[in-house]
Amino acid sequence: MKQREFYYDNAKFLLIFLVVIGHFITTFIGNRVIEQIYIFIYLFHMPAFILVSGYFSKGFQRSGYVLKITKKILVPYFLFQIIYSFYYYVLLDKSELTIAIFKPHWSLWFLLSLFCWHLLLFVFTKIKYSLLVAVVIGLIVGYIDAIGGYLSLSRTFVLFPVFLLGFYMKKEHFEKLTSNKGKLLSAVAIVAMLFIIHYVLVDLPKEWMYGSKSYEKLGAGWEGGIIRLLYYGMSLIMIYSFFAFVPKKEYFFSKWGARTLYVYLLHGFIIRYFRTTDLVPYIKETHSYYLLLIFAVIVTFVLVSKLVYILAQPIMELRMDGLKQVWYQINNKENKKEKGDSK
Repeated sequence: MKQREFYYDNAKFLLIFLVVIGHFITTFIGNRVIEQIYIFIYLFHMPAFILVSGYFSKGFQRSGYVLKITKKILVPYFLFQIIYSFYYYVLLDKSELTIAIFKPHWSLWFLLSLFCWHLLLFVFTKIKYSLLVAVVIGLIVGYIDAIGGYLSLSRTFVLFPVFLLGFYMKKEHFEKLTSNKGKLLSAVAIVAMLFIIHYVLVDLPKEWMYGSKSYEKLGAGWEGGIIRLLYYGMSLIMIYSFFAFVPKKEYFFSKWGARTLYVYLLHGFIIRYFRTTDLVPYIKETHSYYLLLIFAVIVTFVLVSKLVYILAQPIMELRMDGLKQVWYQINNKENKKEKGDSK
């Protein structure tokens, strides 16, 4: 059981690192190679995160569960929506401060959708063929132009099948993925996907992977549902391929898997500032794209650090356990020192 926890923690840490590096390279997708790396990452990094979130939502019927996720997900969403509004107002020199509570800033859509996915479980777990129904709804919303970024509705419905699939998955499924046969099939699938990315996906709008726009806005008509269904399939292949190669043992980064939300919410401040600096044109002119990997490593490691955890916990979790622990350690050292001096 303990070993399995390392597996999931390893997966979450690796995924949050991919989220950070994916956001760093977004500005540089005009470069053909960077663009293909971007597509490769975006096909599975958030869907895999969503799937594992669904996997750990099996206790949704427990007493107090809704209150728990409200505190853990919805409260931080509202707080960071306001904070990001002020941050963009200052950083981007906007003439007017706008706080649109229900139109998520950038990456905050995930929190709003995550809260909705938990609530949707109360309905869909009582429906026959619920996964199929969720997929059909995900396909249909693409034809409705009015469903978009407001309340993150489009992404909520489009990506809910992945969350629901994660909910229905069991440990045995992950064990099959990490078997030798699972790894071999996954390796073949990854090679095939690289060819598809290189020859097909690189020329299609990247927004197909986001699930945030209607088919009409993506330049498609009736065939939009078929294209989205194909993206569902490709994402699923990439998700399972990723989980096949996640290490099971404990590593130095395993403990940081529990702090992925900190990285997710805080790295946006750094990324948005980075895009306003002279580093962007410098990297483009000198083709120093390796710097993006270095930046991603530094940002991820800093944001999972204990110092950031202690300082951000009161806002992120509305708790002060880290600060109390530090205060206790300081007092404990002082008490020991006083006892030593008295002797």
